[in-house]
Amino acid sequence: MSRRQSDTKADIRRVALELFTQRGYEATSLREIAERLGVTKAALYYHFHSKEDIVRSLFGEHLAALDDLVAWATKQPPGPDLRTEVIDRMLRLSLEHGRQTMQFALANQHVVRDLHPGKENMFERLRTLFDIVTGPDATTEEALRIRVALLSINTTVFAAQGLGATDEQITAAVHDIAHRLTR
Repeated sequence: MSRRQSDTKADIRRVALELFTQRGYEATSLREIAERLGVTKAALYYHFHSKEDIVRSLFGEHLAALDDLVAWATKQPPGPDLRTEVIDRMLRLSLEHGRQTMQFALANQHVVRDLHPGKENMFERLRTLFDIVTGPDATTEEALRIRVALLSINTTVFAAQGLGATDEQITAAVHDIAHRLTR
């Protein structure tokens, strides 16, 4: 896929996610997505044949980023530095891929339930990451602290909605909360 096609697909995902979140999945048409992008419906169909394809792509992109994090963590030496870096990378992943996707998922739970690829494997991916970060000798409390810290990132990013805080304030607070949980 060329860089331009990749950018176009990313633009389509971004605009569709905005519209799905603001107006609802059912209330948003492919025509509206194309109009917002300033392209024809045929150009949109070239990349995605349906709204369902766009949603699958949105979640697929998030899962791929999580898979990349797990693959990276697998190759790192265990220890406190790994824990710190995994939390920081998970935070970036959540801010880049997760925040608006979580809003969409909550507003359109029935769509997500029906279309989310790999939803059955999401916890397995996270469990693998938990196991890598905690290691086999972690106490129950240490393991739970790591799990809660990593899970708190998405929860806290979502909970920050409506606070009127800047992205920088939210990022700093989530970073602090997650790292405090592991101390």
